[in-house]
Amino acid sequence: MSAHHQSHQRGNPAPKDAKDEQLARFRAAPESDALTTDQGVRVDDTDNALRSGTRGPTLLEDFHNREKITHFDHERIPERVVHARGAGAYGYFEPYESLSEYTCADFLAEAGRRTPVFVRFSTVQGPRGSADTVRDVRGFATKFYTREGNYDLVGNNIPVFFIQDAIKFPDFVHAVKMEPDNEMPTGGTAHDTFWDFASLQPETTHMLMWAMSDRGIPRSFRMMQGFGVHTFRFVTADGRGTFVKFHWKPKLGVHSQVWDEAQITAGRDPDYHRRDLWEAIEAGEYPEWELGVQLVPESDEFSFDFDLLDATKIIPEEQVPVRPVGRLVLDRNPQNFFAETEQVAFHTANVVPGIDFTNDPLLQGRNFSYLDTQLIRLGGPNFSQIPVNRPIADVHHNHRDGFGQQIIHPGTSYFPNSLGGGCPAHAGAGGGAGVFRHYAERVDGEKIRVRSESFQDHYSQAALFWNSMSDWERRHIAEAFRFELGKVGSAEVRERMVGNLANVNGDLAKSVAEGAGLPAPQPVAGVPSATSPALSQENLLGSGIRTRKVAVLAAEGTDAGQVTAVRERLAADGVIVEVLAARGGSVRGADGGSLKVDRALPTMASVLYDAVLVADGKEAVSALAADPAAVRFVEEAYRHGKPLAALGEGTRLLTEAKVPEAVVLGESAPDHGVLTGNGTATADDVAGALAAALARHRFPHRPGLLN
Repeated sequence: MSAHHQSHQRGNPAPKDAKDEQLARFRAAPESDALTTDQGVRVDDTDNALRSGTRGPTLLEDFHNREKITHFDHERIPERVVHARGAGAYGYFEPYESLSEYTCADFLAEAGRRTPVFVRFSTVQGPRGSADTVRDVRGFATKFYTREGNYDLVGNNIPVFFIQDAIKFPDFVHAVKMEPDNEMPTGGTAHDTFWDFASLQPETTHMLMWAMSDRGIPRSFRMMQGFGVHTFRFVTADGRGTFVKFHWKPKLGVHSQVWDEAQITAGRDPDYHRRDLWEAIEAGEYPEWELGVQLVPESDEFSFDFDLLDATKIIPEEQVPVRPVGRLVLDRNPQNFFAETEQVAFHTANVVPGIDFTNDPLLQGRNFSYLDTQLIRLGGPNFSQIPVNRPIADVHHNHRDGFGQQIIHPGTSYFPNSLGGGCPAHAGAGGGAGVFRHYAERVDGEKIRVRSESFQDHYSQAALFWNSMSDWERRHIAEAFRFELGKVGSAEVRERMVGNLANVNGDLAKSVAEGAGLPAPQPVAGVPSATSPALSQENLLGSGIRTRKVAVLAAEGTDAGQVTAVRERLAADGVIVEVLAARGGSVRGADGGSLKVDRALPTMASVLYDAVLVADGKEAVSALAADPAAVRFVEEAYRHGKPLAALGEGTRLLTEAKVPEAVVLGESAPDHGVLTGNGTATADDVAGALAAALARHRFPHRPGLLN
């Protein structure tokens, strides 16, 4: 039985935490109920409308038919304007230590105290029906159900943003969305309006460097970082503030696809990321991230060569190290995508005592926009009563009525009052703990529409990012710009964008200009040369290879003993090994036994796996070499830099797939992630080498590699 079917038959297990216990009160148990109308009237037939005679007209008095159709007609709610395509899961956050020295936030006050969470990952540009693996920013939004109320850390997988002031957000989104006349392209930025906007707003340059890097096409949600983007404030009980930036670091490392691979994946499995997240959790391979913070004393606010309030800037880790403070674990899938993942409502202004805002103009605007968005999407002011949004903390207020009101309120609905006993009273009376008090900050100034001069450097950190990349990461960035601008019809826009890139790096601008059919721009003097190694994915490989997937290509006559040995060796490291053959069922092994086939090769592709193995067996390899699908499978895996292993006769398939002979048989083959053992290694030896190669993720310096 598949994990999917198991999840639908297991009923409602015992609650895992306070939030799950709360949700249990709202879960239906249809397997034990008779069919009724919304009013509780039992129904004996939902397959035939009430009609006059067996072939007569349908009658208006059929209240069950009308109710059923009417509800169906209203099942959909408006999708999010941005971040429409997403997936989510429940879990918990657990601090390593108390942070009470910096914040009075209760959920950070005690080591080991678990706070329930719901996390939603998403793409930004595309609608709900777009593919998971498009080049885009990914949302990483976490709702903490704390004992003092809900706290939402609404971030992305990139630590900066395109714009500095929220007043530009409608312009940015209008530009990045599909072209207004033909509503294309879906889920992508390679079109005129986006690059027109970007070329006219140099503040986008730093974010563009990240988005055009492999960060824009992550391997999975489980293998990408998350960031709070803005500078926030920790506040202690006595009102002392500390600037803070939030970082999520995945335990499995930071890994990406390459562009060609991502495009193929979008066709083979547009649900690739949401499927990966769901299946990992169902299998008990719970994704985990470490929360880190960068802490800056208020006395150091102006100690940097950039403004802490500028959301297009990072604090380089060499200047302020990231301090690990806790871990996030996702261990439970939703039971209903609409009720939970689609209706979860995040809001940057959902903060708890001990966490407050700064005057970041992008954050200030988001604090208005998110609430406004939920009001229209979720049908009115009572969206916080939807089960996934309900805090586990007690709720008492004088809000009344409105669409979707679920509470029967007796008594008074105003303050102050005497008829209701003065309730609910101010929580701050008597100076009690756990009360939100806004950070006391002196604010002076004229009312003006002017941006601070400290926000005017748009290229230094873009150059820092470029300088910090490895050679293959730089190559991918240049190729991404060339692809995107190659889709832009306006030569003026292309030229303007290349001119902006000249302020980042001359070689980058020259390469992009060449791809865009433009003359190389004039060199720009004084381009920064600083680096930050923490920005390169080469330095973020993570620990372990659990849940990595290896495809074993098999046919009649495959050495089943080798396959079993490799599977057992890799399973010890948590690697998933699947046998693929031309058809499902099983194939005959070289010893006359049988080998179970997990997937039919025509239904799969190399982009859905992290590595490929070809086992020994002369008859089997001959059949595979004659199968174009098998040859293409190996060829693509090689071109995408993935580990390849072949035992005995299996090397023939590598040669058939045009893997260079020097790579297949040469001593440097392991450096290229091609493992054959030169005919002397055992299956266990090759499996061990394959495990080591999986830990490197990809081999970007192969001859003939396609990026």
